Amino acid sequence: MQLRPTDPAASSLALVAGVALIRAVELAAPATGLLLKWPNDLLLGPGKLAGILLERSANKIVAGFGVNLAAAPDLPDRPTAALAPITLVSPQAFAPLLAAAFARELQRWRDDLPATIGLWLESAHPIGTALTVDGGNGELVRGEFGGLEPDGALKLRLGSGEVRVIRAADVSLG
Repeated sequence: MQLRPTDPAASSLALVAGVALIRAVELAAPATGLLLKWPNDLLLGPGKLAGILLERSANKIVAGFGVNLAAAPDLPDRPTAALAPITLVSPQAFAPLLAAAFARELQRWRDDLPATIGLWLESAHPIGTALTVDGGNGELVRGEFGGLEPDGALKLRLGSGEVRVIRAADVSLG
């Protein structure tokens, strides 16, 4: 997609992608207990069902979605999930659902970023959820989910009451 000069912060596109992804999966498999995990994962129960990758080059952004439709990889470090035990959906059937959801959510983002943030929060781990953040430097920081900044960054409330704004990190529930 091409960014427009009037668009919200590009970093908030991860929220658009997350809301679009969960809406598409809900259409394919209603009432499945889905949960968005900041910044780019979709969980089914405790297992990772899907992930999102956004790549930017100048004013163009490509959104990539990996969804375990038929099977989930067996990973030693985290649980995974697939849609197949709930419903069978082919990539050819799922792709149009995702494309349409992304187009709707992209327009909502352009028109009303607070609404996009609200929809993401409705589908995500609740405020107060225990999180562990790994910023890539080997230091793990534990705190509680404190919401989102207007640009989509995570607010991590530490035990001391301090709130850290996290713009990029690996986040685990618990």
